Amino acid sequence: MGVKRGNNVSPVSVLFERFRKLSMKVRIFLGALLAVSALVALDFFVKDHYYFFIAAEAIHAAGIIVLLYKLFAQKTCSGLSLKTQELTALFLAARLCCSTLIEASVHTMLDSISLLSTILVIWMIRFRLKKSYIKELDNLRLYYVVVPSAILAIFIHPFTAHWRLLRIVWAFSLFLEAVSVLPQLRYMKNAKMIETFTGYYVFALGVARFLSLAHWLIQTYESGGTYLFLFRSGYFWFFAAFLAEMVQSFILADFCYYYIKSFMQGQLLRKMPV
Repeated sequence: MGVKRGNNVSPVSVLFERFRKLSMKVRIFLGALLAVSALVALDFFVKDHYYFFIAAEAIHAAGIIVLLYKLFAQKTCSGLSLKTQELTALFLAARLCCSTLIEASVHTMLDSISLLSTILVIWMIRFRLKKSYIKELDNLRLYYVVVPSAILAIFIHPFTAHWRLLRIVWAFSLFLEAVSVLPQLRYMKNAKMIETFTGYYVFALGVARFLSLAHWLIQTYESGGTYLFLFRSGYFWFFAAFLAEMVQSFILADFCYYYIKSFMQGQLLRKMPV
C-alpha cells in the first residue's frame, strides 16, 4: 500500500487493522459517527458558517499550488490528469464570470488565484512537460461529464427575474465541479499508483469538499430541513446544489479514507484502493 517510514507497529496501525476487520455495517456506522462528531465540533468552534466556503476555496487553491511546486521542482507531470485540470479551469472560469458580474467578493479573489494557477498547470503539462504526460492513462472522455452538467444546469438553476443566463452558468459550474476530479481518479486507477504530490492535491480537494458539505449539513439541521425544500419560485435549486456537494464528497471519500489511513500508519499512499 505504501512506503514505510518506520519499522515499529504503532497503536494507530493496530486500531486501523481492527477497524478493517469489522463488518461493513459497523464501519459505515463508525464513519458516520465520526463525521457527525466533526460537524458538531465545526459548528461549535466556527460560528459564522460563511467561513467554511472561504476555507474550502483556500484549500483548493493551496492544492493547485502544490501541483505547481511539483511541476517546477521535479520537472515532470507524471501522475497528473490534464483533463481534470481542464475541467477545473472550465468550472472556475464559469464561476468567476458569474461572481464578478453579480457580486464580487473574497470568493472572486480566491477563484482568480485558483484559475490562474490551474491555467499555468495546464500550460506546463501541454507544452513544457508534455513528454512526461501519459495521454493513454488519461482516457475519460470530457463530454461524459460536461454535457450532463450543462443539461442539468439548463433545467435546474436559481430562477430569478434578472441574470438568468448567468444563473445557468453558475449552476453549470457547480455541477461540473462535482465531477471534475473523476478523470484524475481514473488516471490513478489506470496507472495503479499515486504520485506523492498528486495525492496531496486530491486529498486537499477532499478536505475542501468536506468543509463545503459541512455548511450545507449544518444549515439544513438549523433550518429544520426546510433549507433544502423551498420548492416554490425555483428553490429546488438548493436541494440540487446540496446533492452536487454530496456527490463530490462521496467520490472523494474513499480516497481520503485510505490516504488518512496510510498517513496515520506512517506510510505514503502509493496505490489506489481496490
